Amino acid sequence: MNNSDIHAVMAILRQTTREWSAPFVSKLARQSREPFRVLISTMLSLRTKDAVTAAASERLFALAVTPQDMLKLSASQIEKTIYPVGFYRNKARNILLVCQELIDRHKGQVPDDLNILIAMPGVGRKTANLVITQGFNKPGICVDTHVHRITNRWGYVKTELPDQTEMALREKLPPEYWIELNDHLVLYGQRVCHPTSPICTQCPLAEYCAHVGVERNR
Repeated sequence: MNNSDIHAVMAILRQTTREWSAPFVSKLARQSREPFRVLISTMLSLRTKDAVTAAASERLFALAVTPQDMLKLSASQIEKTIYPVGFYRNKARNILLVCQELIDRHKGQVPDDLNILIAMPGVGRKTANLVITQGFNKPGICVDTHVHRITNRWGYVKTELPDQTEMALREKLPPEYWIELNDHLVLYGQRVCHPTSPICTQCPLAEYCAHVGVERNR
């Protein structure tokens, strides 16, 4: 894929995904624009299906919606509330650690600085970028498994790891597409561009895609 193709590709993605339900964290951000909720929900979402994340987030926010309120809960209470999200025990512990850090160092407010967020317990680059883009509506590129796989499959980037993909996209992707890319490719990866056997015969992006690493398709 040539860099000049990305404008046509993004236009097609916008058209194709507009009728599909957005990921939970994105919907939450649009409804509230509360960085704390975005941060906690994103922490819960790691290696967890979207429906499970949504239900767990709603249960947890029914008990606490600020760092101060969250610290009134015990780790076991949070574990029971967020179960069955993946790694729920680790996430409960990290949520409490993050809330304590927000109070001790940031006056109870979620910072809009990527490097500060990454330094917090349980917060990686994907989570931090999602907080920046969805919680603050500021430029960032959130790279999950779908973004990493699909942009490499297109031949738009050539990287081994998601963090490398983020850096390559920061160099190459026009800034106007940074925030929205993740939402589009998460949905597209779930429905069309599957990890194995992607549905290439029905893909409106097929002419732009180099099909890198695709051994079997439908």
